[in-house]
Amino acid sequence: MKLGKLGVWFFTDRLTAPDAAGAARRMEALGYSALWIPETVGRDPFAHAAWLLANTDRLVVATGIANIYHREPGVAKQAQRTLAEQSGGRFLLGLGVSHKPLVEGLRGLDYGPPVATMRTYLSRLAAAPFAGVEPSETPPLVIAALGPRMLELARDAADGAHPYFTSPAHTRVARRILGPDKWLCVEQKVVLEKDAAKARALARAAAKTYQGLPNYRNNWLRMGLTAADIDGEGSDAFVDATFAWGDAARIRERIDAHLDAGASHVCIQPIHAQGRFGVVDWEALEALADRA
Repeated sequence: MKLGKLGVWFFTDRLTAPDAAGAARRMEALGYSALWIPETVGRDPFAHAAWLLANTDRLVVATGIANIYHREPGVAKQAQRTLAEQSGGRFLLGLGVSHKPLVEGLRGLDYGPPVATMRTYLSRLAAAPFAGVEPSETPPLVIAALGPRMLELARDAADGAHPYFTSPAHTRVARRILGPDKWLCVEQKVVLEKDAAKARALARAAAKTYQGLPNYRNNWLRMGLTAADIDGEGSDAFVDATFAWGDAARIRERIDAHLDAGASHVCIQPIHAQGRFGVVDWEALEALADRA
């Protein structure tokens, strides 16, 4: 798989299928190597990945992440192998345990201990039978990993990790745990806005969905932020640690900081300069395409 240094992480759920395909083709033309799509309450990520892969030529499509509580391991393996074979090796499976409020509160399922649950899931996925045509190469698998124990599991039972909503300092710690050879595909939210007040306001609006989720909150505390930084509107320290904002040159510095800290791939999530969720900020992606 040709996974370059820079990709895009984006919610495509508010784009029509033709518009999502057009966006993927445009990202591919700009030189981005991958498009990461999430799973929440929108499209099925595997069905949508099939559509995006069928409408592109070189772009890797990755799930960032597919929720392990939504399907048993054998079904996930079938989807992974099918998409990898159909696309000529351009599908990257990213799996995660999601969050207790979403799994129990929204889906009504039982949320188990994250690391133990993921370990069992990966073991069952590996053992699951698959009788279809195999892809030419074993398709890669990364897991959402923030804390040390999940990063160790990514090292031992997957091809790498996909940390979300972190910082270059966290990337440095993650690389040390993963070792030199595993993939470290980090997500970085970016705001192409030079005015500090405007940029931080856009960042705070984007962060609201995440601030109450325990897995992120616990990791921010491990990163050295305080409860006072995280709560409420979120302090400048919180915003500046987790978002890259400013002109293109300043955002490039943050991308490079992740790469220097050991990231093998950075997937940037552009926050629209007018706060329009689900609308691609093409100005940002075009400005940063030289890093792709």
